[in-house]
Amino acid sequence: MLTEERRVAAATAQDGRYPRPQLVRPDWLDLSGPWTFAFDDDDRGRREHWESSGSLSGVIQVPFPFESAASGVGDTGFHPVVWYQRTVLRDELPSGERLLLNLGAVDHACEVWVDGRSAGTHEGGSTPFTLDITDLADLGGDGDLSLTIRAEDDPADVAQPRGKQDWRHHPHSIWYHRTTGIWQPVWLEAAPAVRVEQLHWVTDVPAGEVTAQLRLSRPAPAGTTVRIEIALGAEPLASVEAAVAGREVEVPLRIHRQSNGQAYEELLWSPAHPTLLDATVRLQVPDAPADVVASYLGLRSAAVEGGRFLLNDRPLYLRSVLNQGYWPESHSAAPSADALRAEAQLILDLGFNATRLHQKYEDPRFLFWADKLGLLVWGEAPAAYAFTPEAVRRSIAEWSAVLDRDRSHPSIVTWVPLNESWGVQHLAHDPRMVSYAKALVQLTRTVDPSRPVISNDGWEHADSDILSIHDYDHDAARIAERYATREAILGAEFTFPGRRLIVDPAQRTDAPLMLTEFGGVSYTDDGPADAWGYSTATSPEDLVERLRALVGAVRASAPLAGYCYTQLADTGQETNGLVFEDRSPKAPIEELRAIFGA
Repeated sequence: MLTEERRVAAATAQDGRYPRPQLVRPDWLDLSGPWTFAFDDDDRGRREHWESSGSLSGVIQVPFPFESAASGVGDTGFHPVVWYQRTVLRDELPSGERLLLNLGAVDHACEVWVDGRSAGTHEGGSTPFTLDITDLADLGGDGDLSLTIRAEDDPADVAQPRGKQDWRHHPHSIWYHRTTGIWQPVWLEAAPAVRVEQLHWVTDVPAGEVTAQLRLSRPAPAGTTVRIEIALGAEPLASVEAAVAGREVEVPLRIHRQSNGQAYEELLWSPAHPTLLDATVRLQVPDAPADVVASYLGLRSAAVEGGRFLLNDRPLYLRSVLNQGYWPESHSAAPSADALRAEAQLILDLGFNATRLHQKYEDPRFLFWADKLGLLVWGEAPAAYAFTPEAVRRSIAEWSAVLDRDRSHPSIVTWVPLNESWGVQHLAHDPRMVSYAKALVQLTRTVDPSRPVISNDGWEHADSDILSIHDYDHDAARIAERYATREAILGAEFTFPGRRLIVDPAQRTDAPLMLTEFGGVSYTDDGPADAWGYSTATSPEDLVERLRALVGAVRASAPLAGYCYTQLADTGQETNGLVFEDRSPKAPIEELRAIFGA
């Protein structure tokens, strides 16, 4: 596998810092750290040309939102427009044919300047974008590189996909402090002019086949070839070289080892055995530098059948925990790359095999650790709170971009475009909203037919592959009775929240049933004055007893194919976590693991 053509280390061996873990290049520069910064509450920066005037007098630590303490600013007020500047020294720049500026996520809309000249714009607070800045930077001169970013995020604009970000000055109920501006990594990289812009892996487990789907930066010139190699450690599994034409390229590879039935299971990815295969892609244009990238993939299938969730064609009971992806010091941004690994490991240590990333498109570095450690993930969209053509346009655009970003991660086993009718609160009787929910499902299946899709997690389902239910009844006996039979579940009008389970007569009723939010038991020894949960424990021992009773009642339900407990960590005023905000457990971790890992 390690030929002279390979310039990059194995993608499975990365340390979790690289921001785009399934398309790795060796020549890159992390731009995390201090940038100059300014609020622009009067929105005068454009008129006064702050991109070239050096008017920013503050300092912020990127990539943390200014609302967080980690940013060094810690201002939670309304500041809808902010500016950033950073000078990159000439000898720091990655060396290559083209210089690319990558931004992981900037909430919500932004414009970028290079050396005072506009480089491009982007809309979508959770999605990545790349700008080729080679022709704007004076790379042949002796000067340094100046980067300027203007971000705009209107706190009152509820047509933006915003998830748990509060539109009020102070967090209330289940909403948290806002995330404005840069909140995921910013980095420079060197690459050829004709390069791999996006890379997806489509696996056919029974056939033992993998298809590499490449999108190139521009149409390939005549004579362009691509060579792809797949290996398990030092063992070569498949390789192919093919001619390339156009920008969209599909290359099939056969993993012959999978034809041996005795060894078939050894290469499959699962929580018990999260086997990842390394891949190298070498794109060669005649008389030009080759683009060599490292990637990885997992061989696995995810489906539903007979009222059960299937992984690799076998029933798997999902033991999941709701994860807000929010830290007290850095808010929606991860405090460090290591914190993302620790979060995935903590979930596994607590006994869960899955997590539902709630109302957030999570940092891809977390998904790398989920892939690496064997943690199943439910990918969920942050909601807008208006139902308007603009809200629909924005939500679909971001959802499509995240499907493009994340659909090759083997850890993601379910897509959730809507939750609890947020933004579509009249789904039960507005046919437009039903059409929208179904359209999101069909769009998702069109782009990625390899995973189950839930149209609206919690209730009011239309064309869902899994019928998921939210129920915060704290009485274990009532939970046991309510979920005793499939007929009782399908026929129930739940007292909380008083919603119908199905709103579309065409919705399949043989889909698996899952209780995807329950519990929410609050316990705090020194929490905020407005601390709350759906019920309250008085001590760690009381918390354990309540958890044991509730989870035991859920596990006793034969019709349920899995559950998701609310929630992993305390978040602001929500003190219903299994761990405190600092991720220390509220009860002995072995006792929690005995409850959730059974």
